[in-house]
Amino acid sequence: MTSRVLSSTNAICPITGKSYPQRELVVLDHLHPALVDRILSEHPSLTMDARISREAVDRYRMLHVEELLRQERGELTKLDQEVTRSLAEGAMVSTNVEASYDKRRTIGEKLSDGLAAFGGSWTFLIFFGLVLAGWIGINALIGRDAFDPYPYILLNLVLSCLAAVQAPIIMMSQKRQEAKDRLRSLNDYQVNLKAELEIRHLHEKIDHLISRQWERLAEIQELQIELLQERR
Repeated sequence: MTSRVLSSTNAICPITGKSYPQRELVVLDHLHPALVDRILSEHPSLTMDARISREAVDRYRMLHVEELLRQERGELTKLDQEVTRSLAEGAMVSTNVEASYDKRRTIGEKLSDGLAAFGGSWTFLIFFGLVLAGWIGINALIGRDAFDPYPYILLNLVLSCLAAVQAPIIMMSQKRQEAKDRLRSLNDYQVNLKAELEIRHLHEKIDHLISRQWERLAEIQELQIELLQERR
C-alpha cells in the first residue's frame, strides 16, 4: 500500500536520476527557450513534455546566468559567482553589514571607536572647555605660586599629548569606517545585480508565457473554425 502511494506521488528526474515529489518537478515546455536549448543540448533524448526536477532547473539556470554575465562582463568575479549561485538556490544576498562587522571587532577596536565617538561629541567639547577654563582660572587666581603660571607651559604640554594620542585613535576609527563602507558597497552591488538578473528573468518568462498563450489561442481558434466548417 505504501509503495503504491509513493509511486503515485513521486517521479524520477531524467537528469539527476533521483526521485522527487510531483510538486518539485517542472515541465520542460514551461521553461525559457534558451534554458530548454541548453538542457536539450546535453540531454537530446528528452521531450518537451518531460518533467525535470527544480534542482536540475536551478543548476542549468545558474550556468545560463553565468554564461550571460561572461558575455557582458568578461571573466566573472567571486561576487558575480555568489550572486548567480544565490539566484539559482533562491537564497538571499543582502546582509546586515553593521552587525556582521561589529561582531569581528576586537576589544581595542571597540575602545578606539568609543574614544573617537566621544572625542567628536558636544559632551567632550563642553567638558574640555570647562577643564581649560578651570585650569586657567585657578592658576590666574593663585598668581606666582600657581603650579602652572602664565603662559601655561604645562597646559600646552598636556594639550600636545592629547592631540598626539587622539589623532591616531581617530584615524584607526576612520579606517574601520572605510572598511565598513566598502563592505556595504559590495553588498549593495550584489543586491542590485541579483535584482537586475531577477527582473530580466521575469521579463523573459512573462514574454515566453505570453507567446505560448497566443500559440494555444491560435490552435483553439483553428479547431473552432474546423468544427464550424464541419457542422456547416
